[in-house]
Amino acid sequence: MTTWNPNFTDAEYWARIARTRAEMEARGLELLIVSDPSNMAWLSGYDGWSFYVHQAVILPLEGEPVWWGREMDAAGALRTVFMTEIDSVVGYDDSYVQNPQKHPMEALAWLITDRGWNASWIGVEMDNYYFSAAAHQTLVNHLHEARMVDITGLVNWQRAIKSDSELEYMRRAARIVEHMHSVIYEKAEPGMRKNDLVADIYHAAITGADGHWGDYPAIVPLTPSGLDATAPHLTWDDRTLRRGESNFFEIAGAHRRYHCPQSRTLFFGPPPDLYQRAEAAVLEAMEAGLERAHPGNRCEDIANAFNAALNKAGFEKDSRCGYSIGLSYPPDWGERTMSFRRGDMTELKPGMVFHFMPALWLEDGGLEITEPVLITDHGPEPLCHTPRCIMVKD
Repeated sequence: MTTWNPNFTDAEYWARIARTRAEMEARGLELLIVSDPSNMAWLSGYDGWSFYVHQAVILPLEGEPVWWGREMDAAGALRTVFMTEIDSVVGYDDSYVQNPQKHPMEALAWLITDRGWNASWIGVEMDNYYFSAAAHQTLVNHLHEARMVDITGLVNWQRAIKSDSELEYMRRAARIVEHMHSVIYEKAEPGMRKNDLVADIYHAAITGADGHWGDYPAIVPLTPSGLDATAPHLTWDDRTLRRGESNFFEIAGAHRRYHCPQSRTLFFGPPPDLYQRAEAAVLEAMEAGLERAHPGNRCEDIANAFNAALNKAGFEKDSRCGYSIGLSYPPDWGERTMSFRRGDMTELKPGMVFHFMPALWLEDGGLEITEPVLITDHGPEPLCHTPRCIMVKD
């Protein structure tokens, strides 16, 4: 089998698989069905926009993992996975695609039976964006001897500490998001249609920075203005930028699927007093949180320090203020593991990377000043150098 994968060495993939298998054995599992495309890519190298149909990486306790998916996507698997065995890429017939009369998981059940895995303890990712209730029910109906176990997050947690190669890709993504923010500052002006500015943001994102190309982000640019910015997760339309409104830009640079999200807020002219006070409070609270971002401390230590300082300044944030980041596919650039919030007792370790995301949504707009942060032996290392403040443009 001829493969081509530019991202990582075979040794790194096998090290990832070894970590995953150790956790499988600790849980008494004999087979994993991994359907989260981020986890599929991390284990096998597979990269393609095929996650709108059913697909998976099948990981037994021995031998190579098996990529399984739509037959026409098998060609893409051959181009991207690290595996070399001829039977490590298996496609199913196109008649299964979006056909209410049959389900692709029938084909996967037959594959598992053919390989002699049908009486195994099988782990499935029950709670991800890509594994449906119908998919699970079909597997249960066809694998009567198997014992199905929910392993949501099992592979995600193996990804928590980044390798040197992964960190290199994230540093490249950091340069890209820095470039994106510089383009926003350069191009944005009162009267400009928001969609035109987003087009410039996309151009900067995909062009890349420092000679490294930009990948597509797992989340589209979130770019609300004015009252729209009182809420998270809104996108854009053709309304024009105006003076006296906050404009926040929650964006990410991406390189080879590795993400560095960073947010900044833009005003034309001096920000109102409320925003200046909120900026000062957030920056002081971020420093308090970063002082706790050392190996051996816990995720909640950062959240508690941040919230204590923020509350002292007269502001509150009810939601988490950070989460783990790395390799991601739509619709989310988070890893869905650790969070900076009270009660998360995860120990911080060198190589973990977080989006420190202390956004505030105020009465007439929003304030987002966020940072991607690497935990090192010596403490936190912000991956970006974008000025940490409200962007003010006359």
